[in-house]
Amino acid sequence: VKLVESGGGSVQAGGSLRLSCSASGYTYSSASMGWFRQAPGKRREGVAGFNGDGGTSYADSVKGRFTISRDYAKNTLYLQMNNLIPEDTGLYYCAASRARLWAGVLLESAYNFWGQGTQVTVSS
Repeated sequence: VKLVESGGGSVQAGGSLRLSCSASGYTYSSASMGWFRQAPGKRREGVAGFNGDGGTSYADSVKGRFTISRDYAKNTLYLQMNNLIPEDTGLYYCAASRARLWAGVLLESAYNFWGQGTQVTVSS
């Protein structure tokens, strides 16, 4: 399984970015996928993810600003990020599980596969 993120970059506060994660060799079509991020000097944290029933979960800090979506035909995961703030700066990772997650969608330990990350930098 290979996950490749793209779409990161540098934007000013209030701007938008759309991250993509292309999954190859990943045949768990109904399994959960999610996005994580790691800011400098901080632990990696869950940002958004798909629950086992196809519903979504978001970290409180991004609710109303970020939207996770998934194109099953293209085996691609997306994260639309609007109204970005400097606190959103970090390395964003795509993660995929072998299972449909009914709990812990935003926990690192729930995922089996990880991408290398794409950098997002938001300036004030």
